[in-house]
Amino acid sequence: MSPADPGRRVGQRQLHVVFLNWRDTTNPEGGGSERYVESVAHALVEAGHRVTIVCAAHVRAPADEVRGGVRFVRRGSKLGVYPAAAWTILTRRLGSIDVVVDVQNGVPFLSRLLTRKPVVVLVHHVHREQWSVVYGRSAAAVGWWIESKLAPWVYRNCQYVAVSEATRTELTGLGVDPTRIAVVHNGTEPPPAQTTGEPVPGSLVIVGRLVPHKRVEHALATMVSLRGEVPGLRLTVVGDGWWADQLHERADELGVDDLVDFRGFVDDGTKHRIIAESQVHLMPSLKEGWGIAVMEAASHGVTTVAYRSAGGVNESVLDGMTGLLVADDPAAFTAAVRRLLGDDQLRARLGEAARLRAGTFSWEQTAKSFAVVLNDAVARRGTHAEVDPDESSPALSQRSP
Repeated sequence: MSPADPGRRVGQRQLHVVFLNWRDTTNPEGGGSERYVESVAHALVEAGHRVTIVCAAHVRAPADEVRGGVRFVRRGSKLGVYPAAAWTILTRRLGSIDVVVDVQNGVPFLSRLLTRKPVVVLVHHVHREQWSVVYGRSAAAVGWWIESKLAPWVYRNCQYVAVSEATRTELTGLGVDPTRIAVVHNGTEPPPAQTTGEPVPGSLVIVGRLVPHKRVEHALATMVSLRGEVPGLRLTVVGDGWWADQLHERADELGVDDLVDFRGFVDDGTKHRIIAESQVHLMPSLKEGWGIAVMEAASHGVTTVAYRSAGGVNESVLDGMTGLLVADDPAAFTAAVRRLLGDDQLRARLGEAARLRAGTFSWEQTAKSFAVVLNDAVARRGTHAEVDPDESSPALSQRSP
């Protein structure tokens, strides 16, 4: 991560920023949302502020930890983290707090009911389509009511941050005042300098959590269609999750298990090497707020195929310019992959444009822009503390007056 500089002006006090997030990056279910939160958190710490992240407990990390200057307080289970976070706030176990960032991954922490401090709501995307994919009808209906009705009412006077214009539009559709929604895009880390390797003919890659809404099954179906047609055809799946066993079984059922390499979690250097050695990156997700993996692939000059209906990918992928977006249909997805694998010139043109565009997004910009939002939220609550004096960061495409 490039160091950000959302610094304080001379004479201003240190702020304590508390993020309430479902998971952290060490969690087996961690993903892009967690990378976003922790990139901003570390930048704020580097600028001299205190940052605490309250998230779910898991076996891969201790209950309490300070990492990179950020304090992690891990309490509760996948769902138990919500009451655990509420208890932590209500009992003032974190000490004095200046601003709370409530990260709404479908289910809000309802922190507006727990504190009088300013609350900023961070939303990566709205989960309308995903509730029924993961849960039964009744649970999905309750979850969607909480996200679409209860949360907008509870946070009706709070500042929101969306990671894309698509998410901003979705939130507006739920009744959130658009003047209270700032768009702060994800950053992109430059690939490691030691990354080596040239794209291998026929190589495809998916990077992400293995959960139902990522729809890796669509990529497996593509392998069935292209088998025997594309020399050297191979799909590498980087990432893990609770849906992994089902995907292994599906690959076996389709008879493509010999063409698919499930790598699970890998270190950052290995991930980038695999991407660099791939010809096309696949993102068949049902929904993405932005799609960090799109920009990771782009940083290596690797173009992406994704679904046009998947929300934020319409901004991370520029159709026909940096990648291909298709109708929400597996056959259309396969056709786009076939087209790219068979057209070296098109693939090279899109990949180079993607690489150049990826270079325009940085975590430094993201952190600066997020700090502007925090500053405004704190200032509106009657304090003179500032988080960042630079209000012209290009990552902030819109913020409330």
